[in-house]
Amino acid sequence: MARRPPQDPSDPHGTGSALRDPVGPKDRSVYVRRRIAVLLGLVAVIIAIVLIVVRPGSNDGGTNAQPAEVPSDVVETPTAEPAAGEPVACAQSALEVVPMTDQGAYGADELPQLSLQITNSGKDACIAELGTAGMQFVVASGSDEVWRSTDCQTGAESLPVKLEAGEALETEAIQWDRTRSSTETCDISRDAVGADGASYHLSAAAGGADSTETAQFLLY
Repeated sequence: MARRPPQDPSDPHGTGSALRDPVGPKDRSVYVRRRIAVLLGLVAVIIAIVLIVVRPGSNDGGTNAQPAEVPSDVVETPTAEPAAGEPVACAQSALEVVPMTDQGAYGADELPQLSLQITNSGKDACIAELGTAGMQFVVASGSDEVWRSTDCQTGAESLPVKLEAGEALETEAIQWDRTRSSTETCDISRDAVGADGASYHLSAAAGGADSTETAQFLLY
């Protein structure tokens, strides 16, 4: 008949303990410390493996990434260039501007109508600014500049126009009220210029080019 081990006085019902007592002559505390040491070693090994696999900082989604700096000597500044075959802005030297009046002399009750003709004298088609934003008329008597169309101009508009080689265009006429202008007289009554056969000269500019000649007329 097998012998049962003697019953532990601290466990009268023989249920046993959740943590079994170690077998051997050493004190219980020594075995507990050894078990703790082994557990700590296992934890350290697991942490080392995780660090090797994950490698902190190598896959952080780029949240700490710094933008790369491009050397200034390789940076290219984009420029808008016309497509091959497309006309470019007219060179000033390719444009000929001629000022014109509708009459050579005006009576006391007549107002001069001023216009200009612009010609592309170049060999290729080009784009000229022929809106009021890039156009100007000037009336002078000798060295006295008496009126400028841009002194009190409002609502100036841009109008790029394609001019074929050799093409000439004439602008719509504007009316001069026979008064002296300046930027300080836009909101007040302006003085009339002299008449009685006085001679005046009209010059003009358009598309960045100035007229080289003037159109002479008389006021009566």
